[in-house]
Amino acid sequence: MYELALHPAAQDLLFREARTTSAFTAEPVTEEQVQAIYDLVKYAPTAYNQSPLRVVLIRSDEARERLLGLLDEGNRRKSAAAPLIAVLAADNEFHDELPTLLPHFPQAKDVLFADRPVREESALLNATLQAAYFILGVRAAGLAAGPMTGFDFPGVQKEFLDDDHTPLMVVNIGRPGADARHPRSPRLAYHEVVTTV
Repeated sequence: MYELALHPAAQDLLFREARTTSAFTAEPVTEEQVQAIYDLVKYAPTAYNQSPLRVVLIRSDEARERLLGLLDEGNRRKSAAAPLIAVLAADNEFHDELPTLLPHFPQAKDVLFADRPVREESALLNATLQAAYFILGVRAAGLAAGPMTGFDFPGVQKEFLDDDHTPLMVVNIGRPGADARHPRSPRLAYHEVVTTV
């Protein structure tokens, strides 16, 4: 069997033992932990280094109550108990940052992304990619993530974002509690996924 460069314990932490977590301990998630997560995942690549992911951290009781009412009923208990909730969104005006983020091609802002529909499509794809990086970063920090898409998307946009930001998912973050994870579900085999032509 081929040996990967990543240590087996890290493979387990990031992938094999990773589960969507539904129950958490009361241990808080600190600002320093979130900063460390961001400082790791910000280096993962996106097209044209556009980096369109934006994160809203839900910490206050007032903001949590506003969010809980917008979640599907089955998700409310999970988020009510999570030490930290993150709303992940795509910034459809990411191109404003391109002169800084892409200094060798600053004109990309106007040459490639002048049209809003083009930006929205690219922001959705690349911010979703960054959302996956963010979840891996949470796991790399030794925390557990419970990503969810069962919520009122227009409601979350109106309550926590604006017309230039598209919500992608809500992620509960913390240390896993008792009975926090379901058993591993089956996965497709290599030959069921990969075709060589």
